[in-house]
Amino acid sequence: MSQLVRVEQFLRDLQQRICAALEAADGEGRFAEDVWQRTEATGGTEAAQSSASAPTSIHGGGRSRVLKNGAVFEQAGVGFSDVGGASLPPSASAGRPQLAGAPWRALGVSLVLHPRNPYLPTTHANVRYFEATPSAGEPIWWFGGGFDLTPFYPFDEDVRHWHRTAQALCAPFGASRYSEYKAWCDRYFFLRHRNECRGVGGLFFDDLNSGDFERDFAYQRAVGNGFLEAYLPIVELRKNLPYGERQREFQLYRRGRYVEFNLVWDRGTLFGLQSGGRTESILMSLPPRVRFEYMYAPDPGSAEARLSGYLQPRDWLSESQDGGQ
Repeated sequence: MSQLVRVEQFLRDLQQRICAALEAADGEGRFAEDVWQRTEATGGTEAAQSSASAPTSIHGGGRSRVLKNGAVFEQAGVGFSDVGGASLPPSASAGRPQLAGAPWRALGVSLVLHPRNPYLPTTHANVRYFEATPSAGEPIWWFGGGFDLTPFYPFDEDVRHWHRTAQALCAPFGASRYSEYKAWCDRYFFLRHRNECRGVGGLFFDDLNSGDFERDFAYQRAVGNGFLEAYLPIVELRKNLPYGERQREFQLYRRGRYVEFNLVWDRGTLFGLQSGGRTESILMSLPPRVRFEYMYAPDPGSAEARLSGYLQPRDWLSESQDGGQ
């Protein structure tokens, strides 16, 4: 079995397991599925599975699954994609000039969960695999991915649990793996125009090719499988906490920062749009409801003002925090 087929099988199964676990955690909501195929060379148009079009420079498809209006999740999107093309987009080849214009294939699972309860954080996870073949040479492969947490009303025990889970899954892969990828996450999910992190971080990695496919694939599996271990305990702790209009309005305002990051800074969004990807699947990461308010500032000393102290890089595992809410 080829490397690519093994990765594909893992990713398809991962999507299935995550969706089943999220439905169980929600209790009411169910995922609807769109199976799509990309057949146009430009513009991101998708056709039905039956399309019998002429050969094009790009190809592929995927399964987009979205849960709407659940008891716990206002919207949850979990997508699998397997796409390729004749020329690697600029967003993916900027750091690999030898691959500019090379044929490529990319597989991944990406998810974003937007809970109803403002005390339950938004979260994102992604695991992906790329292959590109330069004009002279063998295919070059690499892995990427990670997961991160975006609370609106942070609880210190939740943040520590999140990072302890990340540290534990990294431990078999070297003493510096967690600290390196945690710092990378802090740098990546940073809104430079706001001078703040998107949330409390987690793990982020890209260009992972140590020369040992088995070891790197094992790490991708650890990250993908570790997401539920990191997030579901937080869901159980926070999903039923009482909240009111004030907390809901603050959640909607802070979701605006999530939108800002995804549309201004996120390389994954840019890659998808540059490669002519399926727009609805790319943008299903955006929240279903959001609000913007000019020059908003929380009241000093309020629970809302407290969030700003969590939006700069910190060592969550060695610091003594303030005890949560």
